[in-house]
Amino acid sequence: MKTYKETVEWMFQQLPMFQRVGKQAFKKDLSNTLKLADFLEHPETGFKSIHVAGTNGKGSVSHMLASIFQAAGYKTGLYTSPHLKDFRERIKINGMVVPQKEVIQFIDENQNFLAFNRLSFFEMTVGMAFQYFSKEKVDMAIIEVGMGGRLDSTNIIHPELSVITNIGLDHTAYLGETLAEIASEKAGIIKKNVPVIIGEEQEETTPVFRKKAEDMESEIIFASKTKTPTYHTDLKGGYQRMNLKTVMAAIKLMREKGWDLPEEAVINGLNNVKLHTGFQGRWDIIREKPKVICDTAHNAEGLKLVMKQLRKEEFQHLHIVLGVVNDKDLSKVLPLFPKDANYYFCKPEVPRGLDADILKKEAEKYELSGKIYKSVQLAFFAAEEEALDEDIIFVGGSNFTVAEVV
Repeated sequence: MKTYKETVEWMFQQLPMFQRVGKQAFKKDLSNTLKLADFLEHPETGFKSIHVAGTNGKGSVSHMLASIFQAAGYKTGLYTSPHLKDFRERIKINGMVVPQKEVIQFIDENQNFLAFNRLSFFEMTVGMAFQYFSKEKVDMAIIEVGMGGRLDSTNIIHPELSVITNIGLDHTAYLGETLAEIASEKAGIIKKNVPVIIGEEQEETTPVFRKKAEDMESEIIFASKTKTPTYHTDLKGGYQRMNLKTVMAAIKLMREKGWDLPEEAVINGLNNVKLHTGFQGRWDIIREKPKVICDTAHNAEGLKLVMKQLRKEEFQHLHIVLGVVNDKDLSKVLPLFPKDANYYFCKPEVPRGLDADILKKEAEKYELSGKIYKSVQLAFFAAEEEALDEDIIFVGGSNFTVAEVV
């Protein structure tokens, strides 16, 4: 029997983990996931679910939905990715991470099968989550898509509802070069006779979603067209308004399906997302004086919204701790960052991390200037040293950069 640390290391060392190494870990095939589901006797059929995809906002929407179902008294599973600190953040019931012994036991019991069939880190993680939710008899599981939709390992569930938050040009090497191509991949989660909510209407993607919904005989609802009262959430950032509309469209539909989601549970759930689910990394204010804001936005669409929010803040000087991964199209993201900030360039501590000196050279093309640091921690400490109480320190560029600070 391995320890928890040894177990997770073994998982990481199987077929490469996308979170760490990128493209070589991506598999365009569901056969392994289906094989594992069969071996585990189809745990994905043992619970009700909502399936959430999208370029940006799917994490926030998933956590808000989970918090509301939890507040309404339902035993609620939540599967998300990636994790920031501990692998177990990916698999939660009522906000509590899966126990270490469950992780150890799953790998211990299935290791020969997992190794022989060369399952990837993500494939085995999905199997683990689904078995845990089924065994624990959750009333509802909110399942966040890893990447894309059609060929994502989570796409073996038959949910009560599918949700697609929005479409942006991210992971183009895997999902397609145009918004329509990416939308087609994400539309792959739309199941026959299962309603789908689309968070944002976009000229290039709306026809794709309408056609897929029509083929699947599925009701389609565009959240941006729905009228809902104004709700508030403890997740900060103006960009959450779009996510809130998507969540409320989902709640309305789930009520129509017979789920008991009273108004007080909705308000309680939205106001206590972090408390109920342990959500981190979205406009996360981890300190005041100087104010330290962490945000994991890492693609152009997400960063546009976050930078817009940052410009609304009041501060004397702006300090930005910036670290990215090496498959990021810097020509799309670096122009979005403010020129009047002090930059602290660093490399996240993962194989995919981009060397800080390369990042600095690229940043200088867009008039972003600052110094290079050997680690995220050293960059953050330097920013703390230089920042005045009236300043803001922003930490971002990658999930991994944020993970080393929160």
